[in-house]
Amino acid sequence: MDLNFTQEELAFRDEVRAWMAEALPKELATKVRNEAPLSKDDMLQWQLILNDKGWLTYTWPTEFGGTGWGPVKQFIFEEEMAYACAPRILPFGLRMLGPVLMKFGSKEQQDYYLPRMCDGTHWWCQGYSEPGAGSDLASLKTAAVREGDHYIVNGQKTWTTLGQHADMIFCLVRTSNEGKRQEGISFLLIDMKTPGIEVRPIQTIDGGHEVNEVWFTDVKVPVENLVGEQDKGWTYAKYLLTHERTNIAGVGKSNQMLDRLKDLAATQKRNGKPLAEDPFFAARVAKVEIELMNMEVTNNRVLSQAEAGGAPGAESSMLKILGTEIAQEIDDLTRRALGSSALALTPEVDEPGYNGDFVTPEGFGHASESYFNHRKTTIYGGSNEIQKNIITKMIVGL
Repeated sequence: MDLNFTQEELAFRDEVRAWMAEALPKELATKVRNEAPLSKDDMLQWQLILNDKGWLTYTWPTEFGGTGWGPVKQFIFEEEMAYACAPRILPFGLRMLGPVLMKFGSKEQQDYYLPRMCDGTHWWCQGYSEPGAGSDLASLKTAAVREGDHYIVNGQKTWTTLGQHADMIFCLVRTSNEGKRQEGISFLLIDMKTPGIEVRPIQTIDGGHEVNEVWFTDVKVPVENLVGEQDKGWTYAKYLLTHERTNIAGVGKSNQMLDRLKDLAATQKRNGKPLAEDPFFAARVAKVEIELMNMEVTNNRVLSQAEAGGAPGAESSMLKILGTEIAQEIDDLTRRALGSSALALTPEVDEPGYNGDFVTPEGFGHASESYFNHRKTTIYGGSNEIQKNIITKMIVGL
């Protein structure tokens, strides 16, 4: 198994790198580099640039308008986006719902929803977790009762990321209480403008408003918005989560974050010497760098197997665990490198044309917010504890 890039793949990397340097708006790259909050317009701007290029749907097969790139080219593209400090592509429509519709959706659903994910008409959010049904998702209680040609939905979803901006939500709902809990769940597509839907903000520990509660009171959903078969939604949900967990690994982003950390440690002083020369700090950086290299090799091995026709199983859970824990460690080391200045933020640094002093080293004005915000990564997409259970069952057989 050859884990090195071929000459063709290296040429592709150069092509992507050159295009990113020309096409990525500098103001967007600056925001991402500084980990400043991105607006909906910021994210849509980059999405439309990629869509015009034909690279937005880089994970899709050609029959659905995708690039047809294999897993290795997809990885190279993601890595180059991270190094260029491009805004992340929101996964809810393109990376999560899209594959579900391609595999399980009707032709009408595919023709209607897939193009609207690309042109910005539909901004999607995810309706999975509920109070009391997070990691134990099969305990969900949001109910959908069929009445004629509609389902009537009542219940609550929580931790709905960017739901305040969403036009549509894909939801797991309970349509039967017979048999096993997993056998009575269905997968619905719901218009967020439907009467009876209320979005309530949740303020996170970093002071942001990224997640929400979504309440459904007698919400009417057309039967044609059911994906696949009624009571078979658990199958579709598991398929979606495999795509989500692999995407969470974020090898390229962690490499970019580690490079920034090492540059920071070379300039920050402790007792008159660069922090990079402190043996304890240097040891922690070396440890996370080794773990990141290990994850990258594992990721490339999975990609190599996928190129040969294989499919990720427990590996997606492994990558999710490794990726989130490594990113959190880099966040923690960055916070420690900044010291007390990690607490300070001058809001004006995000304004166009700002030329004043930086309270923290340039590019790290949002370090404390990022540290707190990223604590959730080991929980969403299925907590890391749950992923360890999945690995145990799939590999050890317990």
